[in-house]
Amino acid sequence: MTQETVYKDAGFGASVPRGSKPAILVVDFSYGFSDTAYPTAADMSAEIAATRRLTDFARSAGMPVIFTTIAYTPLERDSLPWLKKATGMAALMVGTRLVEIDAACGMTETDALIVKHGASAFFGTNLAAILTGAGVDTLVVAGATTSGCVRASVIDAMQSGFNVLVPADCCADRAKAPHDANLYDMGQKYADVTDSEDVLAWLKSLASR
Repeated sequence: MTQETVYKDAGFGASVPRGSKPAILVVDFSYGFSDTAYPTAADMSAEIAATRRLTDFARSAGMPVIFTTIAYTPLERDSLPWLKKATGMAALMVGTRLVEIDAACGMTETDALIVKHGASAFFGTNLAAILTGAGVDTLVVAGATTSGCVRASVIDAMQSGFNVLVPADCCADRAKAPHDANLYDMGQKYADVTDSEDVLAWLKSLASR
């Protein structure tokens, strides 16, 4: 029995409904993840470029665009269990270049910025309140890393009541195996995994109504 058959027989992999009020969530495309001068980073230039095509259009159509970054104070750095496990993340300190959103993303002052302290963009933040207040029903999640903060944010988005789309070419990781495995799993259980062309075409169809 193939993997696809196992998941299909178990009732996974159904399509996610697409609403009429989307938002774009860009997770942690900060220099600490995108500038290979830092050991926590990988080359994410292609994924950032694909994401920017979505955010530029969404912004022009009046759709919310939200970025996240991880930034720690010294007390958080010294206290949080995650940073004892993932010690490299402790470099993401408030006020450093590592926590700034990569300029290639094209972030503007009209975009929201969520500063988070864990993997999920929802945990301990007001992201759900922002999305609910804006009437958002479908969340497009891009960013880094696929197997870490993107996955955690996708799961929490679904658990918070949002339909979720994940354009695979807008998600980046440090290694291919966890990237591929997590895209597959998210696509079976939590979101529709698609690509930026499909998402952009859908956004344009909404804007033309």
